[in-house]
Amino acid sequence: MIRITELRLPLEHPPEALKTAAARRLGIPEADIGKLTLFRRSHDARKKNALTFIYSVDVELDSQLAEADVLIKFAADPKIGPTPDTSYRLVTKAPASLATRPVVVGFGPAGIFAALVLAQMGFRPIVLERGKAVRERTKDTWGLWRKKVLNPESNVQFGEGGAGTFSDGKLYSQVKDPRHLGRKVLSEFVKAGAPAEILYVAKPHIGTFRLVGIVEHMRREIESLGGVIRFQSRVTGLHIESGQVHGVILANGEEIAARQVVLALGHSARDTFAMLYATGVFMEAKPFSVGFRIEHPQSLIDRARLGSNAGNPLLGAADYKLVHHASNGRSVYSFCMCPGGQVVAATSELNCVVTNGMSQYSRAERNANAGIVVGITPEDYLGGDAGSPLAGIALQRQLEARAFELGGGTYEAPGQLVGDFLAGRPSTQLGSVIPSYQPGVHLTDLATALPGYAIAALREALPAFGRQIKGFDMADAVLTGVETRTSSPLRITRGDDYQSLNVQGLYPAGEGAGYAGGILSAGIDGIKVAEALALDT
Repeated sequence: MIRITELRLPLEHPPEALKTAAARRLGIPEADIGKLTLFRRSHDARKKNALTFIYSVDVELDSQLAEADVLIKFAADPKIGPTPDTSYRLVTKAPASLATRPVVVGFGPAGIFAALVLAQMGFRPIVLERGKAVRERTKDTWGLWRKKVLNPESNVQFGEGGAGTFSDGKLYSQVKDPRHLGRKVLSEFVKAGAPAEILYVAKPHIGTFRLVGIVEHMRREIESLGGVIRFQSRVTGLHIESGQVHGVILANGEEIAARQVVLALGHSARDTFAMLYATGVFMEAKPFSVGFRIEHPQSLIDRARLGSNAGNPLLGAADYKLVHHASNGRSVYSFCMCPGGQVVAATSELNCVVTNGMSQYSRAERNANAGIVVGITPEDYLGGDAGSPLAGIALQRQLEARAFELGGGTYEAPGQLVGDFLAGRPSTQLGSVIPSYQPGVHLTDLATALPGYAIAALREALPAFGRQIKGFDMADAVLTGVETRTSSPLRITRGDDYQSLNVQGLYPAGEGAGYAGGILSAGIDGIKVAEALALDT
């Protein structure tokens, strides 16, 4: 097949226009195109009132026309070439007998895809997830949102599907992917019930409610291939001898023998990080970011980004991506932007407040929200010395406990209007923007919620963002604190063989280990780790 990129069509165009444009681009009659498959669709919004769709398509030519001749004709055209092979092939098959089965710790995106690929290769993995199955977990999560009752073992962070289940369900990433493993991830999601459009839209997403069923389907697929998923099975220790892992120890005292263990931890598995550090597993501090959630009317973002096309169902709710380099040297940027979504309570520890964002597939809620966060480095929380890699966790806890206090000590989140935040005065009443965070927002002064350098950088960045998106710094926009779980504050460092630097058979993977940042990249990393484990068997 032949791939054609950069085909531009008006926003409102008939379906047959794409085939016509492809034929015109190749200089052939439409009748010579036997099949056309959509590979990618995005839109160019630089001219808000004259938006265009941009397509990449794969074309199969009629047998009377030689594909090779067309490719030779366009050999110098970077927008026309052979369609790359994006199919996935298993790297090996499990041996006929295994002394021990591989263990996967954690059943978020990295753990799901590590387990799935291992199962597809015949390794019959044992998955240990500290939280509950996704539907039970959903009930516990709503318990915090509606009743202010937190279950530390079953919440937004812990349980089947991982933290990504209660998010926008974004499925795009900027990681390099020469083997097209991202296509494998997306294809498995579609196989499990995701809409087929995620295979071609530029910024695919699924949404929380759909993710629940998809995760369940993937669990059943792993089980049908001989894998075992055990919920409420928290790993509290490792059995290591002479630098080789021999098994994992559970909270109930049970030991499961294993010479290959995938550590697919989420970024909030703080007690597990502490156990690994105490056990001697090599890890190091890494940068992460802290900040607030910001909410605007989605209609404001739509008008600013799409102009007269705001509200067009072909485009959906508009998003944004913003960066500002503050005068104090800090980078401020938007994180996990959720169009038409809500701000959610995302703590996993008692007497702490953490925020995150979530959208459903429809993205039809009133507000847009995003994290507006400030980058911090190990130098900020290690004081310039070679302190414990757990120091970043200590800083997160300090900020989350302060947010709990500022919010009134009831799991309500501390909030402040942007106008008051910029003016340095406490907020006492809401304006036109009604915050979506449950179990509620307690208006206050956020000046003490973050380190001084972060507050200064945010106060500089918001007006700068207002110059990029008209109304972004509107006085009634609401800030909600705190956003601290942007990424893991440490890395469980691994070598080129994907194993821990000092424990053979231990495979750190995904976001908690410091090697991913989102559902897609975590899924890709889980596949890579599964392959490395299988080839080392």
